[in-house]
Amino acid sequence: MNRRVVVTGMGVISPIGNDVKTYWDNLINGTCGIDVIKSFPTDDLPAKVAGEVKDFNPAQYEIEPPFARKQDRFTLYAVAAAWQAMKESGLDASEGGNIDPFRLGVYVGSGIGGFSTQVRETEKLINEGPRWVSPLFVPTMISNIAAGNIAIRNNACGPCLPVSTACATSTHTIGEAYRAIKHGYADAIIAGGSEAVVMPLAIAGFANAKALSREEDPLRASLPFNKERGGFVLGEGAAILVLEEYERAVARGADILAEVCGYGNTCDAYHVTAPRPDGTTQAQALKMALEEAVYTSDDCLYINAHGTGTALNDVGETRSFKLALGDDAYKAHISSTKGHTGHLLGAAGAIEAVASVLALKYSTVPPTLGLDVPDPDCDLDYTPLRPVSADLTIALSDSLGFGGHNACVAFRKA
Repeated sequence: MNRRVVVTGMGVISPIGNDVKTYWDNLINGTCGIDVIKSFPTDDLPAKVAGEVKDFNPAQYEIEPPFARKQDRFTLYAVAAAWQAMKESGLDASEGGNIDPFRLGVYVGSGIGGFSTQVRETEKLINEGPRWVSPLFVPTMISNIAAGNIAIRNNACGPCLPVSTACATSTHTIGEAYRAIKHGYADAIIAGGSEAVVMPLAIAGFANAKALSREEDPLRASLPFNKERGGFVLGEGAAILVLEEYERAVARGADILAEVCGYGNTCDAYHVTAPRPDGTTQAQALKMALEEAVYTSDDCLYINAHGTGTALNDVGETRSFKLALGDDAYKAHISSTKGHTGHLLGAAGAIEAVASVLALKYSTVPPTLGLDVPDPDCDLDYTPLRPVSADLTIALSDSLGFGGHNACVAFRKA
């Protein structure tokens, strides 16, 4: 089989909004969701800002209080985003619904999973002894449990494949979901990622690995492609896209938001944290997605870059764009939205895929916040400071993860 795949629903929980409309409006208006951390003291921490989710109310997404009390935040964010996406898609796998439960899947991953649960229960073990560790510790902490809970709540009995490839996680979930539908293994898949690791242990670990920005001014902390960049900023949240077979979506009158048309997946096979310097493996993932999408120089291309604001990533990613696109790299519209949200790790690919779909829908390129001093080595059109109107026809969302994981998904305008 070689079936077409489209997006029929999306949902977002993020530092700049807990629904798709608010998220998009804040992207276009240049709102920065990074702020001084308010959920715990940061006096002894090397990084003091993050992209925290604000005003999250589980009940708003029909999440019952007993369920909410027992779950890690990464699961709650995922369930809430999935609720939004399924509501927009109109799919229903309940008895008498409009999709066979065995043809509805869930591909939702997390880079780290239930980190706050791990920390809390470890503290219990050390301070109080093993008998005080919760019996729900494991099924609350494991990184596949968000997907499991989404499947339970939506009666999705088809393929359920959580992915954990660090910061490439949810680009991989979307890409693998696309392939599963394209080749006939499912008719629709709830795909995306979730992360909730804004915590002292995570900040200490990433900072000591020299990955985090130590800038205390929230507006100067995340600076993708800026010469003055000093590392990434932790963010949290979730994003979900409902992918569906095209003919089926048309037949039931679904609102088609974009078509998924390409996917690339490679590994640097080089270093556990540093990207391959020559950009060849990253470029290959981009080329795979572009070729499958039947990209030509006549297309008006938008790329939502990984753009973390680290010294190595931004230069290496620029190099990979040039290798993949040749001279077309200089006419592509490119931006990083991490200046708005921080880096959502396992949820980054999905929330940036949502931005890519919306860029196509509204013919608008979201800006790269804080890009006032461009790095000469990052000499492409990175859409500094303000959005740009453009008649976009195709969009790429690419992600790079620790371990050398590279992923890229392509979308075409509906």
